[in-house]
Amino acid sequence: MRILGDPELRIQDLVVQLGLSESAVRSSLDELARMELLRSSVHEPEALQPVRPEVALHALLAREQAEVSLRQQKLAESRVAVEAWLAAQADRRDDAAPNVERLVSIDQIRDKLGQLAGSCQSEACSFMPGGAQSRASLDASRPLDEEAMARGVRLRTVYQDSARNDGATLEYAKWLHARGGEVRTTPTLPLRMLVIDRRQALVPFATENSGAGALLLTGEGIATALMALFDSVWRESVPFGLTPSRDEQGLSIQELRILQLLAQGCTDEVAARRMSVSVRTVRRVSSELSSRLGAQSRFQAGAKAVARGWLKREDLEV
Repeated sequence: MRILGDPELRIQDLVVQLGLSESAVRSSLDELARMELLRSSVHEPEALQPVRPEVALHALLAREQAEVSLRQQKLAESRVAVEAWLAAQADRRDDAAPNVERLVSIDQIRDKLGQLAGSCQSEACSFMPGGAQSRASLDASRPLDEEAMARGVRLRTVYQDSARNDGATLEYAKWLHARGGEVRTTPTLPLRMLVIDRRQALVPFATENSGAGALLLTGEGIATALMALFDSVWRESVPFGLTPSRDEQGLSIQELRILQLLAQGCTDEVAARRMSVSVRTVRRVSSELSSRLGAQSRFQAGAKAVARGWLKREDLEV
């Protein structure tokens, strides 16, 4: 506000007027510059040139939207690569791939989870797709997670947003959060996954059917790749306890994702399965979005969403 009121102010002027140290003022100016609310004068580098908030906000939102689109594209590419690799490994013989252990039954998977939890030294990161988790799965996980956290292991878990609507899963997420576990949610997840100490990863044979068996992958290369996927999703997820934010169009992350899926031609049933929500929820959100857009059909809704800037044309591509 000081700079907007007097564009001729220099750093030393702000130090005097605000009663702050020069380093604190420079740090604040750097943050304003990062937000594109401030830039140096072309003619006088020491002079501070303010940018009107409404102009800077538009530029900042456009940049953030471009970065989100790029991350979504990279996430989609990563998922395709992971699925292809898993399919190839599932068909290989165990003796041809010494860094891959195949687990073909639920009992084997649960035993391995217990071993991994006991051997974990620093960090366990997991994707938990499917919305509501089964009571049996939660009960089996509780003592393992509790023992790991007691040893100082950092637990980071990403659920789907729809898990917030299930009592048992919500209670478990609160329990984890209260004991220091880090929990976030996101509309969709690429696969079920657990990465231990950035060295071992447990993933399903098939991303669409985690009950068909699992692969335990050991090796720095594959673990690094899967952690890059995890970190990408983690950054875009909403911390537990916070209400999912809305973008400049007033869309929640869930609404935007459903709009993208429907605009790509997905049926209500397919969209519901990918979002791990009910078909009724998809239809309700779709109806609300169509009403806001003044659209009479799904095709028209997609076209109007692009015209209004809610979607980009590449969001319509499958």
